[in-house]
Amino acid sequence: MSGRVAVVVGNPRPASRTLDAATYLATELSGQAPDLVVDLAPLGAGLLDWGDGDVNDLVSRVSQSDLVVVASPTYKATYTGLLKLFLDRFAPQRGTGLRGIAVPLMLGAGRGHALAPELTLRPVLAEIGAPVSLRGLYVLDSAYDDPTAYAEWLATARPVARALLESAAGARA
Repeated sequence: MSGRVAVVVGNPRPASRTLDAATYLATELSGQAPDLVVDLAPLGAGLLDWGDGDVNDLVSRVSQSDLVVVASPTYKATYTGLLKLFLDRFAPQRGTGLRGIAVPLMLGAGRGHALAPELTLRPVLAEIGAPVSLRGLYVLDSAYDDPTAYAEWLATARPVARALLESAAGARA
């Protein structure tokens, strides 16, 4: 697989379970380790400065990816403000929209928020230009490191993701 794969994680805690889950998911979907992993927590105040070169570079690199797993813990039934700050940088009308397939992933403590990826994260990803061809995934925090928590979803999503990545790689060639 030669598509460019990225992970963006909006957990306020660096090196979080959300990061582990998103990296695992990206690897399973694409068959390769992600080319770019963006853990937003260490970026801190740079996310508030629209002139921050490091953040702007990450936006550019993520926008050029063919597959982006966008992940957040569930806070008050939605994604984090940290992730919102980063996603606000993407604007298709300014040439910084997401062009690759976006996969919404959220982790949470209970099943009561299982629709959060579809109801809160998916719409914003579509708004910033990403094709959201795969159903969002919600994983319980307690099962983030259990492959069986992803297995059923991956069984249907993996072939679609790989076909779309192959198509994107062929179009670039």
